Amino acid sequence: MDILSLHDVLLALLIAVGAALYSSVGHAGASAYIALMALFGVPSATMRPTALTLNVIVASLASARYLRAGLFRWRVLWPFLVTAVPMAFVGGTIILPSDIYRPLVGIVLWLSALRLLWPVQLRAEKEHRDPPIVLGLLAGAVIGLLSGLTGTGGGIFLSPILLFMQWSPVKPASGVAAVFILANSIAGLAGNLSAVQNLPAQLPLYAGAALAGGILGTTLGIRLNATILTRALGVVLVIAGAKMIGVY
Repeated sequence: MDILSLHDVLLALLIAVGAALYSSVGHAGASAYIALMALFGVPSATMRPTALTLNVIVASLASARYLRAGLFRWRVLWPFLVTAVPMAFVGGTIILPSDIYRPLVGIVLWLSALRLLWPVQLRAEKEHRDPPIVLGLLAGAVIGLLSGLTGTGGGIFLSPILLFMQWSPVKPASGVAAVFILANSIAGLAGNLSAVQNLPAQLPLYAGAALAGGILGTTLGIRLNATILTRALGVVLVIAGAKMIGVY
């Protein structure tokens, strides 16, 4: 690797912060990584494979920690995962102009953030119901395609759905999102294997930073109460929405 510059170190530190914030709610941070790389002038061809690679690292850690803590339900995940993974692969093979769908996705994320940041009374865990299989399959296909196209793991779309539809309590939703993101990120990379040749020489530094942030974030996510995590997810959605719309 070439000698690291202050520019590289600063980007790595911000990646660690992004990983900590996102992993506290079971996400891996791809939206943050892409936004930061854009801000630091990283070539666009490098952004998606780098974000997905960092996603795999953080999501692997998050999946293991949430599973070990018992914050995961396979019945909630599998209807979404069955269709999301192949569609994430398809999305990874496609490069489309983003001036239409990205702003629309950003608006959806902001509306979701408003719902999460608005004071609400969370239901007790026993009042939640499993997602209907057909709806899960349909939603998974859409989320998978979006995740492949945008270079994200899709958790940013899945978590609000699980919470809004009362298909999962907050903490198990984080565990479900982590495993979902891991599978989709791997599929997205597999769909565009040629993109890995664009991985930057600074990847080990960025990977170490993301891993450190993920350790902190997952620790907080397991220990903090559900209300704090819901608000944290709202903040994550605001940031991701701003990135999609192109505010920064």
